[in-house]
Amino acid sequence: MSFINYSSREINCKIVYYGPGLCGKTTNLQYVYNKTNPDAKGKMISLATETERTLFFDFLPLSMGEIHGFKTRFHLYTVPGQVFYDASRKLILKGVDGVVFVADSQVERMEANLESLDNLRDNLEDHGFNLDDLPFVIQYNKQDLPSAAPVEELEKLLNTRNVPDFPAVAISGEGVFPTLKSVAKQVLVELKRKK
Repeated sequence: MSFINYSSREINCKIVYYGPGLCGKTTNLQYVYNKTNPDAKGKMISLATETERTLFFDFLPLSMGEIHGFKTRFHLYTVPGQVFYDASRKLILKGVDGVVFVADSQVERMEANLESLDNLRDNLEDHGFNLDDLPFVIQYNKQDLPSAAPVEELEKLLNTRNVPDFPAVAISGEGVFPTLKSVAKQVLVELKRKK
């Protein structure tokens, strides 16, 4: 959960981008990083392998205003998409404040989306979290591809909780900031509720 540093008067929150391999998690963070004022962001760290662009995480501290005189800082992480790296996925979810599930809109990736969503629930439960109780949004990425399923179909399949969801083309930035703003707003509302 969020970490409060009283000496620097900062509240640090953790948002994790989760989803199947090559769905656009890293692309989301790269777009946010490239379009964010240099004064409002830290260094982005990305670890890549030959088969997977993010082996461990992307970390992007992003300043998002103040709550009761404390600066809020969001730390954005991505998990590796491949099931092979499940231990890393679990580790990255530790202390999460909000989750963005990035779904690959391509019809042929529906099974991978469902598997990844189930895996997210399982890994959160291992940390004592219930996805239904966390700030959570869904992004339907790659809507520009010819094999993309209609958003209505994706909603029926993946958004059974009726959480905020956004069609997106992360590579061009479409839907990237609305997704981030939605989960960040939920995290801030939850923080204020707990104060």
